[in-house]
Amino acid sequence: MAQYSELGPVQDDRDDDTDDDTDGEHRTTTVEQGRFCVARCACGWRGPARRARSAARADAEEHAADGG
Repeated sequence: MAQYSELGPVQDDRDDDTDDDTDGEHRTTTVEQGRFCVARCACGWRGPARRARSAARADAEEHAADGG
């Protein structure tokens, strides 16, 4: 699913048919926005924009471990 922002097309690697009801589980994903990568969660949390995908993934893992 492609979205657009002021930075251009956004790559969203989530499945289109995912259910937003997480039953307390934090499902995270990373999304590329131009030269940056952002971690997001089904709970609505959004991490800071990072240039390194590994840093965005680390943000997501920390969020999921902390429980939001």
